[in-house]
Amino acid sequence: MNDRLSLGPDAARQLATTTKTTPQMRGITPRYLLRALPWVDVESGVFRVNRRRTFILGDDRISSYQDGDAHHIVPEDLREVPYLREADADLLRELAGSFTEVTFDAGQQLVQEGDTADRLWVLVRGRAEKRVTGRYGEDAVAEVIGDGQFFDLDAWTRGAPLPYRVAALTPGVALCADRAALARLADRDETLRTALEAYATADRPAPGSEVPVDLASGHVGEPDLPGTYVDYEDAPREYHMSLAQTVLRVHSRVADLYNEPIDQTRAQANLTVQALRERQESMMLNHPEFGLFHNVAPGQRIQTRTGAPTPDDLDELLAKVWKQPCFFVAHPKAIAAFGRECTRRGVPPVMDSRYGSPLITWRGVPLLPSDKVRISGPEGAGTTEILLMRVGEADQGVVGLRPAQVPDEVEPGLAMRNMGMDQKGITSYLMTAYFNAAVLVEDAVAVLQNVEVSKYHDYS
Repeated sequence: MNDRLSLGPDAARQLATTTKTTPQMRGITPRYLLRALPWVDVESGVFRVNRRRTFILGDDRISSYQDGDAHHIVPEDLREVPYLREADADLLRELAGSFTEVTFDAGQQLVQEGDTADRLWVLVRGRAEKRVTGRYGEDAVAEVIGDGQFFDLDAWTRGAPLPYRVAALTPGVALCADRAALARLADRDETLRTALEAYATADRPAPGSEVPVDLASGHVGEPDLPGTYVDYEDAPREYHMSLAQTVLRVHSRVADLYNEPIDQTRAQANLTVQALRERQESMMLNHPEFGLFHNVAPGQRIQTRTGAPTPDDLDELLAKVWKQPCFFVAHPKAIAAFGRECTRRGVPPVMDSRYGSPLITWRGVPLLPSDKVRISGPEGAGTTEILLMRVGEADQGVVGLRPAQVPDEVEPGLAMRNMGMDQKGITSYLMTAYFNAAVLVEDAVAVLQNVEVSKYHDYS
């Protein structure tokens, strides 16, 4: 028996119009980097960065590889050493084979200040701290070094006393080469011996520094003024447009019959544009050739001292990009880890909403979250990096690059080109985003490496 006195909601809904949303997409992020970067419209598809001539430098890393349980130096990466840049490949292989493996524990002293540098140390895994004796006898931290970095090349080459002591901050592995092995190779190879002698006697400027301009100042009387000119790099770097691309396909009957109230082609295109922009941000951060994380100069890389990102670590970054720093870029987990360290010290960071959402800042510089910043290592115990940059052409910073105009452009630097309809009635659209990023001057960007995101504290 039916006791209902009126039409039920389920039946009534058959006559109702449903209010619909546009398609939602979990993968859409704020993409703060794309919003915060100033963009340069490139007319010809190529952007050349002209710089003053600088003294040669590499990446300040010597790579290694693991074969079973043993670690070995990559021979070609020994060209990071200035006097080995033109060395024969066989010589490099022999020198690489002379490295022996050393394991160390946290707190272990690796070398002592003033000892003769009889070994070159290459850190394979782990962190260590260089300490020096200050002017008044105090103990001072000079630098924290990590995976791939080496010490002390200058003292090892000359057989000179070590200018600092090194203690391990974490357990780790190093590869060491005796100075005697280098001497044996130099005795046999005249080219190496000549390069070694030139290195040992040269008065070398800091790698990466600019060739000086000769000036006079504060003089008295009528001295002869120096003549000078500003030299440029012989082969300035050129950035070509990179791209993210796909073909969007829409069947004619879908576009014809199911186009109200939401345009099917437009909805498909909008989601595809979002996916292209997400890929664009990822490539601008991580691409091995032009990604910002891969274009940080050696002197602009620092290591965390304790693993977790502390206020001290971010202050060190700010000391590297001290000329008008604009923003940090970090994984949300790294920002959370930094927040925990601030909470532990009782220094809650100031919040800022200049990009439309509340963001943590440090010293007035916002930390922009991006899930495109990579976390490497085991789940829940990985490490990441934090980037700091100055931006804009006027400030010789980082700039985004995009073409000034492309055919069928739907957004700046992004085109949607109709490729026609096939025999199945499917229309294809070529979707292409053109972009790149350029670092105008090396001190515009710095990175904090080996940032641990899994450290928590008991506040009870």
